[in-house]
Amino acid sequence: MQQLAKHWSHKLEVRFDAEEATVAFPNGTRVEMRADSETLDCALTVPDGEDAERMRGVVEEHLDRFAFREGPLTFDWRDS
Repeated sequence: MQQLAKHWSHKLEVRFDAEEATVAFPNGTRVEMRADSETLDCALTVPDGEDAERMRGVVEEHLDRFAFREGPLTFDWRDS
């Protein structure tokens, strides 16, 4: 999570520490991540009119890339 947050911080608004990260995308999408020893929970907020599936794909692709040693990752997206 920290490695991904650092990567995104070069182009996006990012706040992070050892346990949590928040990333704000230019299209208004926001992803909040919380890590513990076993899981990484992500809350993805996508504004009306934006493509939620595409943004899920962006997050998944980047998480897979930065967590390749822990892979394969599984994703269980749920609508709230």
